Amino acid sequence: MQTQDDDIRRRQAGYTLVELLVVLAILGLLVAIAAPRLISYFGAAKVDTAKIQIDRLGASLDLYHIQVGHYPTDQEGIASLAPYLKNQESLIDPWGRPYLYRSPGQHGEYDLYSLGADGKEGGDGEDRDITSW
Repeated sequence: MQTQDDDIRRRQAGYTLVELLVVLAILGLLVAIAAPRLISYFGAAKVDTAKIQIDRLGASLDLYHIQVGHYPTDQEGIASLAPYLKNQESLIDPWGRPYLYRSPGQHGEYDLYSLGADGKEGGDGEDRDITSW
């Protein structure tokens, strides 16, 4: 026959191993479902960030052109925009590579672009090129 003390000890014993495994399985399932979606959101955010940075660098290039009388040459590069930028990190794309600059450009007076996540020309989604033209 169980006493009242045995009943109290049984309630205070905590969770069983089976209960903990069920909770871990549920958490694992939730992570497996949510992780790919979150990763795609982060990828899209990087593409949007690159577009904004290219627009801002384009504005800095236009200001440089107004003050100096020409766009920076290929030899000068966009590093010559340093006085027009808050920090040098603006010259690095969201994937950690410098933005590419060509002057005169093939699509205008200058071409400013990033090769996207894969670092190669072309591509789709996060791998596509982000350009100023």
